[in-house]
Amino acid sequence: MVSRSYSNLLDLASGNFHSFSREKKRFPRVATVTGVLSELDDDTNSNSVCSDAPSSVAQDRIIIVGNQLPIKSHRNSSGKLTFTWDNDSLLLQLKDGMREDMEVVYIGCLKDQVVDPLEQDDVAQRLLENFKCVPAYIPPEIFTKYYHGFCKQHLWPLFHYMLPLNPDLGGRFDRSLWQAYLSVNKIFADKVMEVISPDDDFVWVHDYHLMVLPTFLRKRFNRVKLGFFLHSPFPSSEIYRTLPVRNELLRALLNADLIGFHTFDYARHFLSCCSRMLGLSYQSKRGTIGLEYYGRTVSIKILPVGIHTSQLQSILNLPETQTRVSELRDQFLNQKVLLGVDDMDIFKGISLKLLAMEQLLQQHPEKRGRVVLVQIANPARGRGKDVQEVRSETQATVKRINEMFGRPGYIPVVLIDKPLQFYERIAYYVIAECCLVTAVRDGMNLIPYEYIICRQANPKLNETLGLEEEAKKSMLVVSEFIGCSPSLSGAIRVNPWNIDAVAEAMDYALIASEAEKQMRHEKHHKYVSTHDVAYWSRSFIQDLERACAEHVRKRCWGIGFGLGFRVVALDPSFKKLSIEHIVSAYKRTKNRAVLVDYDGTMVQPGSIRTTPSFSTIETLNKLASDPKNIVYLISGKDRKTLTEWFSSCGDLGLAAEHGYFIRPNDGTEWETSSVVSEFEWKQIAEPVMRLYTETTDGSTIETKETALVWNYQFADPDFGSCQAKELMEHLESVLTNDPVSVKTGQQLVEVKPQGVNKGLVAERLLTTMQEQGKLLDFILCVGDDRSDEDMFEVIMGAKDGPALSPVAEIFACTVGQKPSKAKYYLDDTAEIIRMLEGLSTSAAAAPDHQTPDVPTTKDIF
Repeated sequence: MVSRSYSNLLDLASGNFHSFSREKKRFPRVATVTGVLSELDDDTNSNSVCSDAPSSVAQDRIIIVGNQLPIKSHRNSSGKLTFTWDNDSLLLQLKDGMREDMEVVYIGCLKDQVVDPLEQDDVAQRLLENFKCVPAYIPPEIFTKYYHGFCKQHLWPLFHYMLPLNPDLGGRFDRSLWQAYLSVNKIFADKVMEVISPDDDFVWVHDYHLMVLPTFLRKRFNRVKLGFFLHSPFPSSEIYRTLPVRNELLRALLNADLIGFHTFDYARHFLSCCSRMLGLSYQSKRGTIGLEYYGRTVSIKILPVGIHTSQLQSILNLPETQTRVSELRDQFLNQKVLLGVDDMDIFKGISLKLLAMEQLLQQHPEKRGRVVLVQIANPARGRGKDVQEVRSETQATVKRINEMFGRPGYIPVVLIDKPLQFYERIAYYVIAECCLVTAVRDGMNLIPYEYIICRQANPKLNETLGLEEEAKKSMLVVSEFIGCSPSLSGAIRVNPWNIDAVAEAMDYALIASEAEKQMRHEKHHKYVSTHDVAYWSRSFIQDLERACAEHVRKRCWGIGFGLGFRVVALDPSFKKLSIEHIVSAYKRTKNRAVLVDYDGTMVQPGSIRTTPSFSTIETLNKLASDPKNIVYLISGKDRKTLTEWFSSCGDLGLAAEHGYFIRPNDGTEWETSSVVSEFEWKQIAEPVMRLYTETTDGSTIETKETALVWNYQFADPDFGSCQAKELMEHLESVLTNDPVSVKTGQQLVEVKPQGVNKGLVAERLLTTMQEQGKLLDFILCVGDDRSDEDMFEVIMGAKDGPALSPVAEIFACTVGQKPSKAKYYLDDTAEIIRMLEGLSTSAAAAPDHQTPDVPTTKDIF
């Protein structure tokens, strides 16, 4: 039975996700056949919705989605598939961190099994009933392109810092592999939709195989409670930006509520990519890092995964483990064992480790015959020419070392390149004097953690090895480039490319004192035993619950097409301004005030031409010439510029430099705020800004009459932001005794007199009107950025005050859908202009009911 999930691959790749237009019936909590459900789909059209269907079940449930199910499968003698839990799977182990009453459902592929379409329904039924697992069936040809193609040829090498400079290094970007990746992610999304109760369930997606899944789920369920954890490294922006679909993957991840990384470096690289490629900035509040993304806060979690310590301890207690430890003790009698356990791939640095061993034996002849390196090479997870080259190089190097330094009864390097039982690997951990991890890049690598727990051993193994109960000791030599390195503060950290340094570290690990070995072991064991997989899982779920707590309080709706889809989440009282509504209010009122920002409101942000157009001048003139109106254009620009630009607007009021200078109309002089009149502080601030301008390429200083602005719009984003923080601290320290405020804005640092903001104009207007006994019954206040929020605050705060008519219509409107003190928004500057044109046209068309006591701008100021 072929699923419709992947039937239209070309539409999927182009962003036309037609399958989302069908409302799918979801699984009840009772086990049901997956295949039957897919045949019950109806064709009801369903677009992105603001609120999801209510759930009838309140019990907490989490849906764990990974590339592979935590299931082992094999065919019995009759050819029927049988299943058991895969106890080594991280997805199964993380259940230990969950509450006992939390139900867990798994979604993923069956490992190394192609299920015949005729038995897919039966397999799905049995897996759901017996294991609460939902299998995702991927056609073999698509799976090959998805996993061995896009995942292993593009994402995996790139995330491990390998650029596709030639066909042997991952190859050029293949659009068909990307299409297969999208197709498989869509199949997984369909499986989640079959079982989810969107208001109740949490969804936890794992690793780079499913990076676009959050977009598919968020598109269908705007309030889905969604977490994502990346188990691989995340590369620096200079590496990541080479990926042709870089923005699509970033935006997809940002559709999650919580994104987890093993280390701060990985999270920092992700945040840097969001900043450089999407223009997003992050903030840290109470220890939590968050990205504001269309009104949603996407939280960042930094916590390395742990191991399942109880599982290791149970295997340590097995009789066969003790037997194997005895055999290895006898095999390596009077020899010290250095142990390496790695996958046979290009990033694990096996050859570098072997070269260091070779150098150790060359520089220290006394260690020949007394030191053995046991290298366990697990089968590679991928396949290709690079895996064969690594295997051949490893075998050749081992052969050379053994021929050079070996002798009867002594083999310097023991290479084990066949699969081992888990208890056998555990036995090697127990007898090893030191564990070596020399990977050149690895997301986490839990081998050192396992080694630490196994070296703790147990009474039976201590007796076998002749150790005292208190004399636990271990040594670790680990690469600086693996995820577990920061958490192992007692390890000897090395640069694996520096063969001399690795050899020296190996030598030191062998000759260190017993007391030092015990001290290092105790330090590591305390951390590893308390930060196990249950701790990691519990911490992630708790943060996911916190990240999703605000869902029910916000109004959500989807915007964008294809992989550019995202959800806007805003306060329920924040809504789009209806032009018909404001025009109607405008027509029936007689005492009106209009306060309009200029940059970003009347002119598009980043425009090369910032001067007002003829139509803009005409619209403002019509509004200002209406005797019922008081119209002010408020800007951060200097008064000279505003005077030149709006010289033809005789009745238009102007406020320059955020309200410090005010001119009611062209027939009056510019008035200044009484807040401050001394500007000696400029002589202190300007040299400081000049210093940072000289050291920050792309930055400039804008000198105003009342303020100084350091702008780094064209500087490197990360360096500019870093310099801005330093500059702000520097300015605050040298201007401590001056009546000024130092504030950061959109890629700028500004120094201006204290108390000067755009709210001054609104306050002055309201106060003057109240003193004259003239109560406004209509106020429109429009702005686009943080500097306009002071104006919104004053206007909204006057709503129930004595300065306005009891029936006053108040319209505080911001540009764009974002958190604001305004209650309305319009999408862009074009809509702002159309709205103002609508008001000016309605005034001209309306009959004249002017009353003689209506004040004008000239009367007020």
